[in-house]
Amino acid sequence: MRRRPGALAVLAAVTAAVVGLAGCDAVGGDGGAPEVERKAQPAPKPTPRWDVSPASVAAVGDSITRGFDACTVLSDCPEVSWATGSSPEVDSLAVRLLGSARAATHSWNYAETGARMADLPGQMAQAANRRPELVTVMAGANDACRKSVADMTPVVEFRQAFKDALAALRRGAPRAQLYVASVPDLLRLWSEGRTNPLGKQVWKLGICPSMLGDADALDAAATDRRQSVQERVRAYNEVLRTVCEDDERCRFDGGAVFGYDFGTDQLSQWDWFHPSKDGQARLAELAYREVTAEKG
Repeated sequence: MRRRPGALAVLAAVTAAVVGLAGCDAVGGDGGAPEVERKAQPAPKPTPRWDVSPASVAAVGDSITRGFDACTVLSDCPEVSWATGSSPEVDSLAVRLLGSARAATHSWNYAETGARMADLPGQMAQAANRRPELVTVMAGANDACRKSVADMTPVVEFRQAFKDALAALRRGAPRAQLYVASVPDLLRLWSEGRTNPLGKQVWKLGICPSMLGDADALDAAATDRRQSVQERVRAYNEVLRTVCEDDERCRFDGGAVFGYDFGTDQLSQWDWFHPSKDGQARLAELAYREVTAEKG
């Protein structure tokens, strides 16, 4: 720790007094006080300033970032991706930051439908090869959306996979900024979607059974099951926040995606689970707000 000048003066005075009491022979017979050795302290490295106008964007994550079921049933639709899409209906983060012409050549989408956090290191390595100035992350919903609560990704594994993903980015693109979106609120998804009879029928095909299975069941077991999934999502978001805090070029959304009060208009009319085009536009808006915010 760096000593203050006042503290050094006090220390010198105390040392002189102690030596004087011990006798002159202790300091070679001259009676003087020994010098207090000062060790040079390295200057702290300045925290890199967040660039609110990066010149290139790469995206990693899952089906949400691929625009799955936003255009046609059971199909990716990357042109409406909140992160890198070209559709004017969405006005993606890349388009907002770069403009449509530059976004077409300086944004890349490496997300994969069905991906979990364990898949992120590989995606991140691909993204890093492009040397992007900004990388976006939205992943974790598939880690909670499993056949059962027992099948959800353990928090410790989720944390390690996210750390591995950041390490992959830093190896390939050490100066890239990272925007991390929180995992969406799956309990709200159940609450909103269960009001639609068609949506509940589609959920029976196996969409996020840990949360959406037996959508009309309100007994204690079903309530406990859904609450367990919700608690796991909250734990994932805490992992994203804390791991991101340890990286000086990382910015977590502060729970903006998790806390967004979406309705059925923001859900795909094909599966009542993935974001619709309107939902993708709302995600783009949230991301742009966070990426361009001037923070201390």
